[in-house]
Amino acid sequence: MNFYSRASLRQMLIVPYVILVVLAATVIGMLSYNAGREAVDTLSDYLLSETVNRITQAVDKHISGSEAVLETAFPSDVPPPSSVKDDLDELRTRLWLATSIHLDPNNYAYYGNRKGQFIGLWRYSETDAELRLRTDGVSPRSIYRFSRIHGELSKPEQETRIFEPRERPWYKAGQNTAQQTWTSIYIDFKTLQLVTTRARRVNNAAGEFEGVVATDLSMQLLNEFLKELKLSPNGFAFIVESDGNLVATSRGPHIKNDTREDNRRLNAMAAGDPWIATTYKVVKALTEQGEMPTGTRTSSFTGPNGAVIQAGYARLRDAAGLDWIVAVAVPRSDFMGSITENVRQTVAMALVACMLIALIGFITLNVIARGLRQLAVAAREIGDGILDAKIPVDRNDEIGELAKSFASMQKHLLTDRLTGIPNREAVVRRIEDRIIRQRRRGDYHPFAVLFVDLNEFKQINDRFGHDAGDRVLVEIARRLVNTLRESDLAARFGGDEFIILLEEVANRNDAVAVRDELERALAEPMQSLVNGMTGEARIIAGAAIGIALCPEDGRDLETLLKRADEDMYQRKQALATLHS
Repeated sequence: MNFYSRASLRQMLIVPYVILVVLAATVIGMLSYNAGREAVDTLSDYLLSETVNRITQAVDKHISGSEAVLETAFPSDVPPPSSVKDDLDELRTRLWLATSIHLDPNNYAYYGNRKGQFIGLWRYSETDAELRLRTDGVSPRSIYRFSRIHGELSKPEQETRIFEPRERPWYKAGQNTAQQTWTSIYIDFKTLQLVTTRARRVNNAAGEFEGVVATDLSMQLLNEFLKELKLSPNGFAFIVESDGNLVATSRGPHIKNDTREDNRRLNAMAAGDPWIATTYKVVKALTEQGEMPTGTRTSSFTGPNGAVIQAGYARLRDAAGLDWIVAVAVPRSDFMGSITENVRQTVAMALVACMLIALIGFITLNVIARGLRQLAVAAREIGDGILDAKIPVDRNDEIGELAKSFASMQKHLLTDRLTGIPNREAVVRRIEDRIIRQRRRGDYHPFAVLFVDLNEFKQINDRFGHDAGDRVLVEIARRLVNTLRESDLAARFGGDEFIILLEEVANRNDAVAVRDELERALAEPMQSLVNGMTGEARIIAGAAIGIALCPEDGRDLETLLKRADEDMYQRKQALATLHS
């Protein structure tokens, strides 16, 4: 209520609608945002799960053929040769066949024995290959290039570094277990890329350890696969071992490239990416909460800078000891981008609607206020005594009705009901306004106030009755108005007394001239009485008129009326003496 009592009309008509639009936009925006967030959360969980499944399928594709590669190279029931060089052609053929099973990614199969001998076959393509051979257990490996399964070996090239198979991670891992096993990921001796190796112990005919057969799985392909994933602008994916060492990542390095001897793997917690570090920490804790069920799971948590991260993750294990964690994470803001933009658009549309409402309201109110301002100006002018103030009554709406009511009120308040000319209140305000205008504007031109008093009016009432007296007053008023200028004012002061305001006169003689003209007009027989008589002489009312000039006779209303009244009595006595 305080708002409506203090607010302007413009505020009352515009502000509520603006508030209504803002509230509607807020409610719609909140409902849209909440509904969108729920839908996005559901859809994002599905997308994250699908992406994790794609990665696990890619990993499974990489590792699924490795067991068959080992079995083809060294069948379980076939004992190995005691020396690599004793059965070189057969070993070369078996390794070619083994690498043909899954050329991508299992393009490298090899064998090392307890004597330090080594044979490995690296496939460049379906036709081209490289044979890596060490037959004495002491020298560096010799590298031979050839084409086709039985192609002629090229001239050997000897490596500069000593390759000792018995010191490699895959050899130690295969030697110490009777089953196939995966090594921890390590940096390859020749390519300096991350690889993991599936290895198997090979026993001789006596069941004693003779060597290890193995095949590599390069992490480079997994890294390329992750980097090609179409994630959100800030989304990322990574694969880690259970200790946190990175296997592959969609962004950033997974290996520290220093000198050849100092190349080392990066841990997720020390890779320099706070998003990956936080995600690994949370996912690691989730996977260690009891026995994690198979399949993909999703979760959300708070990441760096308070951002909410949604993640999908899965744990990969197999019978050979593989234990990796696959994770895909996306900031919720990426998923909510379109929803947030929709809310922004809703707010923007609400602001535009508010501005349109304000504009339309402003235009409408100007139309309404124009009539109200005209009424206010007219009210002020009437209050200041300007009786001919223009009131806009030419409208057919509520303001027009108000103007008509105001005009009617104006007429009743400032008009004498009997004669139809201004009343006492009107002439008093008009004279006061004229005094003020003279003072404010420095207008030294005099104006005159005339006091009119009818002669023998009581006898007319007594002789002809009050109705006849009223008709005489009406006729007197009409004669006064008809005699005066349009700028002058004639008003009934009360009873048989009238006040006349002459807006401007040059001097007293001008006022006297007007008085004489008025007295002559009033000295004519009363037509209103002639029509009501039979055989009677015409009645002459006549009047005495006093004059007061401003500022000569006074500078305020009371003084001017008093001086005019005194002059009227003097005039009445002078006329009486003249006619006696």
